[in-house]
Amino acid sequence: MLRLFSRTLPTTAKSISSAPLRTNQLISRTSYQIVRNMGNGKASNEDLKGSKLFDVSHVTALVTGGGTGIGLMITQALVANGAKVYITSRREEVLKKTEELYNSGPGQVIPLVADVSEKDDVKRLYDEMCQKEPKGIQILVNNAGIARDENTKFSTNGQPNMEDPQAISDHFLKSEPMQWADTMKTNVGSIYWMSMTFLPLLAKGGNVTPGYSSQVINVSSISGYMKGSSNGQFAYASSKAAATHLSRMLATTFTGTKVRVNTIAPGVFPSEVRTPTFDSSSSYLVKKYGADIHKMTTGNSDEDNKSRIESGMSNPAGRPGADTDMAATVLMLAGPGGVFYNEQVLYPDGGSTLSQRAARA
Repeated sequence: MLRLFSRTLPTTAKSISSAPLRTNQLISRTSYQIVRNMGNGKASNEDLKGSKLFDVSHVTALVTGGGTGIGLMITQALVANGAKVYITSRREEVLKKTEELYNSGPGQVIPLVADVSEKDDVKRLYDEMCQKEPKGIQILVNNAGIARDENTKFSTNGQPNMEDPQAISDHFLKSEPMQWADTMKTNVGSIYWMSMTFLPLLAKGGNVTPGYSSQVINVSSISGYMKGSSNGQFAYASSKAAATHLSRMLATTFTGTKVRVNTIAPGVFPSEVRTPTFDSSSSYLVKKYGADIHKMTTGNSDEDNKSRIESGMSNPAGRPGADTDMAATVLMLAGPGGVFYNEQVLYPDGGSTLSQRAARA
């Protein structure tokens, strides 16, 4: 190693600090900086501090569905660390409340009413954002999602005898085509429309901070990996599997633009989307919690736009996800420490996919 350095770099501290880099040198600019620090007698750890690795004070982000649930957790994390965050929802009253409650800095919350499942409204939103942020944005979080499996969800319509073919068929044929269409339109279509439409603005934003590239973060779910029915929610789970694969396709398509695409696939978190991801036909959750297992997600928000889960969980963590768990995940991806991530899926799930049948890839 010393022989290699002696052949590729000047050998004195003085020459190390002043000699220009040559194109044939076998060392990166970052490594060159480290060697400079060593030449001065000290190795600096400054760039390894969490305050730098997870700094988002230079970031302008757009979070769909940013007023409640996981979207609100992501919004809070970014704003608390200095980012400017635009949030969207179809419900103006939700946006106003979120702005009122959580716009406490050091970043900023800016609400925008939009239906991101509609292509025309996405284009209108894009035009508005181009006016507001002519230098571009750095982060797009596609978080908006719905669940429309009321007819077949075990918690609302009971569970059929899972050993009776006719009972299984009768139960799941209660699902309607419109429920599938609405679910796919929001949970998959919105990711496509938003990502494709905002690509130019993201690419532009990637030129603002040297060394930092823009990114799309898609919020999927471990429901897209579980092999069971997610408590009778076939449309929802299928949409999340599709969303995750769409993320991979987008990441591959965007490589030439330097815009990255990553995915967060959460386990059970408090949310307005009532989606227990556990298949009660095989999970020991039912044995542990009985019929109350289906009450573990609230499906609504309280006066602070937050949802609650009071029960414990059978995952290795023994609990549902918390605001801090989601905050840590998004800050890792959004900060400078995450720029090496592309086409990756992160699973903040407390180990749920370890304790149940799941296909992780």
